[in-house]
Amino acid sequence: MGLIGGSIGLAARERLGAEVTGWDPSPGVLDAAVARGALDRGAATLAEAVSGAEVVFVAAPVGQLTTAVEAVLDAIPRDCVVTDVGSTKRSVVAEIDDPRFVGGHPLAGAETAGVEHARGDLFQDAVWYLTPSEGATGVLFERLHRLLRGLGARPTTIDAATHDTMLAAVSHLPHVVANVLVAQAARALEQESEQLPATGPSFRDATRVAGANSAIWTDIYMANRDALIERIDDATRRLGEFRALLESGDDDAVARWNDAARADRERLLEAQLAGGPLHELRASVPNEPGVVARLALELGRAGVNITDMALYPAPNQAEGVVALWIAGDEPARRALELVEQQGFPVARA
Repeated sequence: MGLIGGSIGLAARERLGAEVTGWDPSPGVLDAAVARGALDRGAATLAEAVSGAEVVFVAAPVGQLTTAVEAVLDAIPRDCVVTDVGSTKRSVVAEIDDPRFVGGHPLAGAETAGVEHARGDLFQDAVWYLTPSEGATGVLFERLHRLLRGLGARPTTIDAATHDTMLAAVSHLPHVVANVLVAQAARALEQESEQLPATGPSFRDATRVAGANSAIWTDIYMANRDALIERIDDATRRLGEFRALLESGDDDAVARWNDAARADRERLLEAQLAGGPLHELRASVPNEPGVVARLALELGRAGVNITDMALYPAPNQAEGVVALWIAGDEPARRALELVEQQGFPVARA
């Protein structure tokens, strides 16, 4: 029941009217969570906390996730969905073979830790990655997807390997670089002055995440070390290329390098803000394990995000309709083609 777990509890209670029970190894943390309004009540044991639950969020350090998720799965009803909030996904998704589990990672946080800093609006408009296995239960996946929308988040389906490769570039490497920058600056400035001068806003912005909580980030670095090493090697190569430009004294080449960076940043920001009119697609699918998860993963691999979804089982339970809401004309067109390629009848509603 830290910042993320507490914020999930607050958002669920405030926005969805949910009844939230929590467990934490420290009784003092549970008392603080109840006082903060993040929990209706604290439980004495993990099993007590998840008894009768419809959804369980496991908010534990990355190195403890697999053990914690397994303990939850042993204690919950068969119709309960379990997710986590870990910053790396491959290990836990590979090690947990249960259709009730859907890996998750909200791209949200704050400078402060602890349940006392929990906020009910922490996930508003935040991307929340979901990394289901292809055997994930469709009804439970849809329940989790809808709940996250209710928390204000934007659930986005992606496979675990792609998630970790991408996060190594946009989250884990920036932490490494921030640590390097502050260490380099501190050593350089100590050599020039007995008293460190004030740093400028560019330096503060670039190093905001330096020295992040080691109890959390050591696990993240180690769990994703192969992807992170690739990104470090790539960054080292790019620094070497720029060093060569400086050494050559080529002003025009340096300007082109800088302009390319500005264009890349604009393109990345535009991709985050992309939207457009909502289109509803309805696909007829058999009632088979993993069908909904496979559809969501296929769309995610193609860069098509599902804004919302709903399941409508047929009376005979042999098949049903999956309704998908897609933002933007072009993403909706691609989604239609991809669903058809999977062999499912699909039409715009």
